[in-house]
Amino acid sequence: MTAIFRIGVTRDFLKADGTLGFGDIGLDLLDESPKVKWEFLAENTAELRPDQIRGYDALLVLASIVSTETLQGADKLALVARFGVGYDSVDVAACNEQGVLLTITPDGVRRPVAVMALTYLLALSHKMLAKDRLVREGRWNERLDYMGMGVTGRTLGLVGLGNIGREICTLAKPFGIRCIAADPFVAPAQAHAAGAELVELDQLLQRADYVCICCALTEETHHLIGERELSLMKESAYLINAARGPIVDQQALTRALQRGQIAGAGLDVFETEPVSRDEPVLALTDQTIVAPHGLCWTDECFRLIGRSACRSILSVASGRLPEYTVNPQAAEHPRLKEKLNRYRAIG
Repeated sequence: MTAIFRIGVTRDFLKADGTLGFGDIGLDLLDESPKVKWEFLAENTAELRPDQIRGYDALLVLASIVSTETLQGADKLALVARFGVGYDSVDVAACNEQGVLLTITPDGVRRPVAVMALTYLLALSHKMLAKDRLVREGRWNERLDYMGMGVTGRTLGLVGLGNIGREICTLAKPFGIRCIAADPFVAPAQAHAAGAELVELDQLLQRADYVCICCALTEETHHLIGERELSLMKESAYLINAARGPIVDQQALTRALQRGQIAGAGLDVFETEPVSRDEPVLALTDQTIVAPHGLCWTDECFRLIGRSACRSILSVASGRLPEYTVNPQAAEHPRLKEKLNRYRAIG
């Protein structure tokens, strides 16, 4: 029996020169434990192969796909710790079948993503990028054509009132912004405690001055916001997508913007990433503010995410179930129970 808990870190955390692309991601937490040993995987692959992960007790995964094929024969693996909150790149059913826990890091992204959403709200309201171009292009005298919209007393509609949605409510309150939310998994009392009024999605779209997407991408939420939903929004309203691109029908959004159905959009995510340079929505420079799925990327963001993921790894290494487990049913798998007992015995 080995006393070392082995951790494989996907190589997409590294830049071409071999240095960490995200700065401090909390790996020092792993260095503090004498019972764990971590290393970067030898290859950077879009989808992890079985031979790459063989022999590891846990994986710290950035963007690499963990598929059914990845987990074939991964008898030693106990945990996939996903760096972030999305887990559409991990086959959860395969994890359950193999008795492998999957964790995410909602505590790490809560504040950074909420700040990102509010940044979009303020920048769109003040037409910040359009006014930036006026100065750079010598069009100073056109500034009256780009009147902004004050935020006091406006209504922010949150599609999803989970971890991030509740944090957005907290940040929006000092600005005098009213929050409403649509979330089938939240009770009215829970919404009230978060500072939001719970409403149906159609009502949210009709009332909101800003519609912010902050729900998870699932089969049910794919193209949740399409042509019909966009038609319900005010002409003066803005759409902000701080979640996943496919939740919004991008072609329908482009048409709505081109027709002036809505005032604008802040997009951190796209249906296909990286987005093509000739994607029509990118041509709408006066109506949109876009980012490469990374506006929330700050030193704070990656430090918090990384330390959350590392804490999950250390919990499993000590034989304990981690806090932010996506698939708690995997804990009932006999193979995982045996592993956790063994990790506890090692001490």
